[in-house]
Amino acid sequence: MNMIESHSSPAVSDGSSNDGDLGVLLRRSPPSSTAAEQALLGAILTNNKAYERVSDFLEPAHFSDPVNGRIYEAVARRIERGQLADPVTMRAEFEHTGVLDAAGGPAYLAKLLTAMVGIVNAGDYGRVIHDAWVRRQLIDIGETVVNNAFGARPDLDGSDQIAASEEALFKLATERGQEGGFVSFTKALTEAVSVATKAYQRTGDVVGLTSGLRDFDKRTGGLHPSDLIILAGRPAMGKTALATKIAFSAARAILRDAEDSGEKPKGSVAIFSLEMSSEQLATRILSGEAEVSGEKIRRGDIGQKEFDRFVRVARELQRLPLYIDDTPAISLSAMRTRCRRLARTQGLSLVVVDYLQLMRPAIGTKPDSRVLEISMITQGLKAIAKELSVPVIALSQLSRQVESREDKRPMLSDLRESGSIEQDADAVMFVYRDEYYLQQRQPKDSAYDSNDKFQVATEEWQRKMALVHNKAELILEKQRHGPTGMIQLYFEGEYTRFGDLDVIHE
Repeated sequence: MNMIESHSSPAVSDGSSNDGDLGVLLRRSPPSSTAAEQALLGAILTNNKAYERVSDFLEPAHFSDPVNGRIYEAVARRIERGQLADPVTMRAEFEHTGVLDAAGGPAYLAKLLTAMVGIVNAGDYGRVIHDAWVRRQLIDIGETVVNNAFGARPDLDGSDQIAASEEALFKLATERGQEGGFVSFTKALTEAVSVATKAYQRTGDVVGLTSGLRDFDKRTGGLHPSDLIILAGRPAMGKTALATKIAFSAARAILRDAEDSGEKPKGSVAIFSLEMSSEQLATRILSGEAEVSGEKIRRGDIGQKEFDRFVRVARELQRLPLYIDDTPAISLSAMRTRCRRLARTQGLSLVVVDYLQLMRPAIGTKPDSRVLEISMITQGLKAIAKELSVPVIALSQLSRQVESREDKRPMLSDLRESGSIEQDADAVMFVYRDEYYLQQRQPKDSAYDSNDKFQVATEEWQRKMALVHNKAELILEKQRHGPTGMIQLYFEGEYTRFGDLDVIHE
């Protein structure tokens, strides 16, 4: 097979200083292959079927010679319209637009035809052109990294520059061309049957990773790879406590599976806590497991038995494959990098983000509005879920309009920047506690003109409080792969923990 390779001018080493070596590097020509570009264009103009071999990955911007890129764009446009593109049909357009003027006029078309070797090699020529473009982009990124390090971007410190470089490389890696394509239905069916077989062989109702919540797992089948799950609620509803419960339960399930098989844990859970410190989050988990009030722990108001239990549980939990990153205002680029690193070193099974409104988009991007910024963040989180094939749970704030309604149960429209969040999420759920709002409506004797009326109001309030005491609702408002509805949960405020609600013996 006839291959035309891209090239760049060789570096000449003269044994001089580093400055001399740098000068040699800077004088080198960027990678390109004019011969491959001309041969490809000649092949396409000779037989338009050659275009089909490169159309799914090659774009005009990939050509190093702008003239060749404009010729490719014009030829592709005509072929896409179902029209013939050959030297005769294209000549009038080229003369009218002046595309060929910089290359020597109509004679350049004849040069392209003589450069053609055969349409069978068109795909190889296209890949040579594309590879040279990728390497030119790498050189541009490298130059930007060097210039920023020398102070071209004083607004970025060293860490931000690393994140910006990683983001540029990730963008190049994802946009360098569509490497996918059609998958035969036979292969898709095989994969579907494989997933179904694994689900069938599992005991119980949980197909994915367990959340530690019985009724939630029954409704959803657990937490599924590649899903972006939004958990939203107003302040004091318990978003962080519920997310922590799910993360802890998943980590414990991973450890238990490893112990049963006598192996090391094959996965881990990552919590990005942008609001609370890692120590505060660990204290909350310990408080719930040791059944020692977190408030008492902070005040030091615990006895010896409680303290011993606290320490004992801490020793038991230190083996959990649970990792906490409490970097404030972390960028999407840094989060992606750290998730990849954890997946590579420990394995990754679940990512929890608390919460997405505190995140920053990728370093170097400057969205025009807050809505666009949140959209970039949710799209990035969904990309992380798909790339690493793990569920991502992102906590989200709700707008204040909830407080102005009589029924304060949240709806999808209450999500801040709701359009982008709702669109990108595979599931959206709200945590709601009626007890919190009812507690604020405790009758005050000054509001009643008689003690009897105050007593009646107080008794009615106490009756309603008894009905909602220690109860929470998890409202599954959107789920792409299953039913929606409300799930009742148990909430214990003293230890800030959620659990299953025993409705049978209630």
